[in-house]
Amino acid sequence: MAVVRHPIPLSLPRWPLLLLPILGGCDGPALVATAGVNVASLTLVGRTVPDILVSGVTGRDCSIVRLDRGMSYCAAPAPAPGPSPYCTRSRGSVDCWVTRPGTIPMVQGVVDGPASLTPAQEAERAARWPGLW
Repeated sequence: MAVVRHPIPLSLPRWPLLLLPILGGCDGPALVATAGVNVASLTLVGRTVPDILVSGVTGRDCSIVRLDRGMSYCAAPAPAPGPSPYCTRSRGSVDCWVTRPGTIPMVQGVVDGPASLTPAQEAERAARWPGLW
C-alpha cells in the first residue's frame, strides 16, 4: 500500500504564523515576569501594560482601574475649560468674580491676558497626543 502525501497548499493564510512568538509567553517564568510588570505598572502609573497600549491607540484615558470602580473602561474626553475669573485689587486682598463687575469707571484686572484659549491652544488641548503630532 502506497502512502500518498498531500503537500500543504501555498494559498493558506500565513498570518497565524505571526502569533507563534506570543505562545512563548505561556511558560512559567515569562508568565510571572509579565504579571510582575503589570502589577508594577498598575501600582506606579495606574494602568496595566495593555491599558497603556489601548490608551495609545485610542488617544483616550483607558484603565482597568476604571472598570473596578464601576466606570467605563475609557474616560470621556476632557471638556473645554470654563471662562477664567475676573480678579481686581481691593483693600489688602484680591477679589475675583465669574463675570466682570458692572462698575464705572471700569476696574483694571489683576492679570492682563487673554480670557479664553486661542485656536492654537484649543487645538493643542484637544489633540490626541499633544506635542507629538
